[in-house]
Amino acid sequence: MEAVEDIVILGAGIAGLTTSLGLHRLGIRSLVLESSENLRVTGFAFTTWSNAWRALDTIGVGDSLRQQHQKLHSIVVTSTASGKASSERQLKSTERNGERELRCVKRKLLLEALEKELPIGTVRYSSKVVSIEESGYFKLVHLADGTILKTKVLIGCDGVNSVVAKWLGFKAPAFAGRSAIRGYSDFKCSHGFEPKFLQFFGKGVRSGFIPCDDQTIYWFFTWTPSRQDDQELEENPAMMKQFVLRKLHALPNQIKAVVENTALDSIISSPLRYRNPWELLWGNISKGNVCVAGDALHPMTPDLGQGGCAALEDGIVLARCIAEALKTKERAGEEDERIEMGLRRYAKERRWRSFELVSTAYVVGSIQQSEGKMMNFLRDRILPGFLAWLLTKKADFDCGKLCIS
Repeated sequence: MEAVEDIVILGAGIAGLTTSLGLHRLGIRSLVLESSENLRVTGFAFTTWSNAWRALDTIGVGDSLRQQHQKLHSIVVTSTASGKASSERQLKSTERNGERELRCVKRKLLLEALEKELPIGTVRYSSKVVSIEESGYFKLVHLADGTILKTKVLIGCDGVNSVVAKWLGFKAPAFAGRSAIRGYSDFKCSHGFEPKFLQFFGKGVRSGFIPCDDQTIYWFFTWTPSRQDDQELEENPAMMKQFVLRKLHALPNQIKAVVENTALDSIISSPLRYRNPWELLWGNISKGNVCVAGDALHPMTPDLGQGGCAALEDGIVLARCIAEALKTKERAGEEDERIEMGLRRYAKERRWRSFELVSTAYVVGSIQQSEGKMMNFLRDRILPGFLAWLLTKKADFDCGKLCIS
């Protein structure tokens, strides 16, 4: 069976739903194909910096999410070795692009907020893409159930193993040499933590603990694994929890209690992957009427907390560029030429930003988990303040509005 759709988006993650909602706000319909049976909430939560809140406000879901998540007041960096805080950066100030804002948002609530604003039927679940082929200017998207979708615009928001990124010529994301364990701890009552982003690093590991609201805390732990670590931990949440507790044994009891309180079905482990930055500078972010966004474009290590934020930026910019191409008909050229120009404009706007975030995150992560006396001295005495400043600096960005020029 063959059906025709103007715009097909692969993946109902942050980038895919943001792009679809941005198009909807501009009066343009799209179809989002999601391979799973429901919304994907892997990762539990993520840091949303100022740049992300500007994007969320642009598509009209920022205020509802603010009501469900605490605003954080500072970033506290502590040495795992000494247990003493070496830096605290206050977040109460105004940046070049507006007010500084940081919250830890539950991924499920964000995705639900985005989907709720879309027309019924926009997201089609259990729709696994098996191949893509060309039919003149159109693209044919083949699904596992035998359905073939013919589309004018194909957008890949299908994650680190993106089918669309592969079609565009991108290589599979590289292993960063580190892995992450992530957890979500629900205390069912007040956890007693102040609204601060607590970071710990040293002894070859890095961890963070961030309140989402009065009852829940999101935490992460990154380390350089051995092959044995991978094999033993990947499918065993109980072992993951004990592994983290052993590594963080010197930290305050209040911190360890967060890990101990985490239910086994709220812990996951995964290798950290990233796009080679040079691929972002020279690769095909768009080609004809096809492009990628989100993790399909710029998978990055979590060391800046910008992966989800950048996906929101992508969605706003992409929706704006496509709408300009489809609605500004007085411009020279046929519709297919305008679409191609619009996607090229999107690629140009996002190329350097993606390169900057991916490369900076990789370098920051490498520094934070490096060992040696000199590195430990720099990390404990000099780098904490610089790294806290860098986190806020990369968040001082505005991807713009949805208005069409």
